Amino acid sequence: MEFAELIKVPKLDNVRLHRPFKNPVDGTLCITSHHLILSSRVENKEELWLLHSNIDTVEKKLSGSGGMITLKCKDFSIVHLEVPTADSCLNVAHSLEQLSNIDDKTLKYPFFYRPSFTILEDGWQAFLPEIEINRLIGASEEWRISHVNKEYKVCESYPELVVVPKSIDDETLLKVASFRQHERFPVLSYYHKPNGRVILRSSQPLVGPNGRRCKEDERLINATLGPGKRGYIVDTRVQSAAKMAQAKGGGMEPEANYSQWRRIHQPIERHRYLHDSVIKFISASVDTQASSDKWVSRLEASNWLNNIKDVLTCACVIAQCVDKEGSSVLVHGSEGIDSTLQVSALAQLILDNDCRTVRGFEALVEREWLQAGHPFSDRCAKSAFAYSKNKYESPVFLLFLDCVWQIWQQFPCCFEFNEQFLIMLFENAYASKFGTFLCNNECERKVYQLASRTVSLWSYINRPEVIQKYLNPLYSPNHVVLWPSVAPQSLCVWEGLYLRWQQDQSPQQEAWEEILTIKEKDKELKSKASRLRRQLALLEKEALEAELIQPSAPQIHQVDGEA
Repeated sequence: MEFAELIKVPKLDNVRLHRPFKNPVDGTLCITSHHLILSSRVENKEELWLLHSNIDTVEKKLSGSGGMITLKCKDFSIVHLEVPTADSCLNVAHSLEQLSNIDDKTLKYPFFYRPSFTILEDGWQAFLPEIEINRLIGASEEWRISHVNKEYKVCESYPELVVVPKSIDDETLLKVASFRQHERFPVLSYYHKPNGRVILRSSQPLVGPNGRRCKEDERLINATLGPGKRGYIVDTRVQSAAKMAQAKGGGMEPEANYSQWRRIHQPIERHRYLHDSVIKFISASVDTQASSDKWVSRLEASNWLNNIKDVLTCACVIAQCVDKEGSSVLVHGSEGIDSTLQVSALAQLILDNDCRTVRGFEALVEREWLQAGHPFSDRCAKSAFAYSKNKYESPVFLLFLDCVWQIWQQFPCCFEFNEQFLIMLFENAYASKFGTFLCNNECERKVYQLASRTVSLWSYINRPEVIQKYLNPLYSPNHVVLWPSVAPQSLCVWEGLYLRWQQDQSPQQEAWEEILTIKEKDKELKSKASRLRRQLALLEKEALEAELIQPSAPQIHQVDGEA
C-alpha cells in the first residue's frame, strides 16, 4: 500500500487551527505519511506536528461553504481545524481517518523515524534480561535462569529467559505450562531481599469442571516456600467469576491440593470493562459546561477512581503479605497479562526503593510489562474517544500509571521522577516515534526486528539533557516500604494528565520551576558554606601555629543543682 493513495489533500492553504490556551493560528495544512502539520510560515511562530497514530477519532461538521474538523486524540487533547471549503473538509477528514487507522505495524512511524540526536546508550540493550535477573535475585542460590522458553516455543507471551526455583527442572516446567492458560506457568516476578520472600505471577490453572490436578504445578509453587512457611494465592477475580471460569475449563487452585497456600480474592475490574470506565471518565473531564453536581455525579458513575482503589488495595495486600507476614505470594487473574501485571508491578514499587528511581522504574516497565507480555498493540490501539470499540482495547497501563501517580502525590519526596515522566510514558504507549511499546510481546518484537529497525524510547529519555526535565526536585532517597492510603479522600483526579487541556497548567509548572530554583540555590549555598568552613579551619590552624590565637578552652557545662 502506498501512503499517497490515502492522502486526498496533501496541502491546503487558509486553514485555521484552534487549540486550548493558545490563540488561533492561520496557516497551511500539510498531510504527510505520518504527520498532520500546520504552519503559519511565520518565523518563531508555533506549529502543529501531530502524529496520525495519536488521532483517536475524526469528526467533521459542514457549515456554509466551509467546515470544521475536530480531532480527538489518544492523549485526550482536542484540536479543531477550520477548513475553507466543504470538499476540502470532507477530503481532509477522510484522509486522516484512513491514515490514523493503519493496522500494518511495518507502516507505523517508528519504522521510518531517524533520530536527529546521537545515541549515547542503546535503549534496546539497557535492560538485558540476564543483568536484570541477577540484580533482582542478588546472591540467592534458590533460583535459576531457565531457557525452557527459548525461541518462545513454550509460551509466546513470555520472554525467552524466566526465573524459577533451582529445584525445578525444565521437564517439570513443560508439564506445568500445559496446566496454565496460554502456558503462562508461575515465574519469579520479585525477590524481597530483606526476608527472601517472593512474588510469583502466572495465569489461571486449567482445573476445569472435572477438577483436573497437576502435581508438578503444586511442587513448583511449594518449592518457593521456606521450611514451615505458608504462602498466599492472590486471585484478582471475584470468587464467582473464578468458579464460572472453572466451568469453562479454567478455575482456581483447589485448597485440598494446595494446602500450604491460602487463597485471597482481591477483585479488579476486567480489561473489557475498564475501557467503558475511561470513556465515561474522559467524557466528564472534557465537559467544561457541566455543573459541579453533575460533574461529580458523572465522575462517580465512571467508576474510574474506584478502579484505582481496587488496584492499589490489591497491591498493598500483596506487599503486606511479603513484608509484614513474611510470606510468598502467587498472583494471577485469568490470562495473567493485565491486572496481574498491574498489581505485581505496584507491589514492587511499594516494597522496593529502587523502583522509585528513574532507571529502576524503567526497568520495572521493561520487566513487568514489556517482557512479561502485556499486549500494548491491542490494548492501546484506541483511547477514550474512539467510537468503534475493539474487545481487546483497554487502558490497563494507563490505570497502572494513575496508581503510581496516586502513590507519588502521597509521597512526593520518595520518587526520583516527576509526574511529567509518567505522562510521557502514557503518551508514548499510545502514539510514539519510538519502537518500545510496539507489538504485544517479546516474540513479536523479535519477528519485526524492532531492536535493529527502530529507536528505543530509553535511548532518548536517558540522555542527560533530556532526563533533567523529568527529575523530581524534591527527591530524597527513602528505603522504607511505602504504605499508600486507599481511603476515598486520599485518591484524587490526576489533573496534570486528564484536565491539562481544560485547565491551564502553567501556574503548577511555574511553582515546580520555582522549587527547582530554590533547591539549586540551596545546593549552591550549602557548597559555599562548606567551602567557607574549610577555609576557616585552615586559617585557625595557621593562626595557632603562628601563636596569634590561643587554643579554645573546653567548655564546662554546669550540672543542674550545682552552685
